[in-house]
Amino acid sequence: MTVQQRRPRAATSERREVLVREVRDGNGNIHDLARRLGVSASTIRRDLRDLERSGEITRTYGGAVRGPHPHEPTLREKEHGHPREKDAIARVAADLVEEGDVILLDAGTTTARLAWHLRERTGITVIAAGINALAVLAEAPGVELIVLGGRVRHPGEGIVGPYAEEQLRWVGPDKAFLGADGVTSRGLCCPSLEQARLKHAMLEAARTTYVLADASKLGAEPFGYWAPLDRPHTLIVDAAAPASEVERLSASVLRAHPA
Repeated sequence: MTVQQRRPRAATSERREVLVREVRDGNGNIHDLARRLGVSASTIRRDLRDLERSGEITRTYGGAVRGPHPHEPTLREKEHGHPREKDAIARVAADLVEEGDVILLDAGTTTARLAWHLRERTGITVIAAGINALAVLAEAPGVELIVLGGRVRHPGEGIVGPYAEEQLRWVGPDKAFLGADGVTSRGLCCPSLEQARLKHAMLEAARTTYVLADASKLGAEPFGYWAPLDRPHTLIVDAAAPASEVERLSASVLRAHPA
């Protein structure tokens, strides 16, 4: 006798349609989804498991992302996204750097623009975790440049790994400037666990931390790894960042206006 596969009830089917839309919009946290849909977390986990089997999403620790496998863009691809906004954010960040400062500079395209605006400075020390920032500052005569040791990760060209994390135990930077592929109330969204660990170590090492994020990053959850923003920090966003998204992040905010 052939056993026919049971089809989901109408309510279940409708809920799963909503789930797919929410996950594709970057809202993949299990407990947030459970509250929003008025069901238990275990029901959401069961729904996500079945949706993953159908190839519509990819489950992660604590939630899900659009499936089947999120694409991680290269730095060259990222450089074409929101260049005016990133440069405006970088200029605001550069104005925060004072002579005598020791700063931590995360990998990424916005932090690379910050490096560009610092290349003529004197009397500052930059500890860099990205190949693109290193290339910009390598010949800056007034900048003391320190390279975090570790493995270069592609395609983001950031330096990651236990050696980089260990090195941060021995420095006390005045300021850290972090980037991310997404920023939500959970923290900074990252393509890999190594990146998430390093960003959190940078957050813990610095006296003051700034997160550089254009409007497209706010509320985005493209990957399944997170660096919690569990210490005070300031978010630097462009003028187009929606007030509703900014307010959800419970952080001090500086807005940058493109030239």
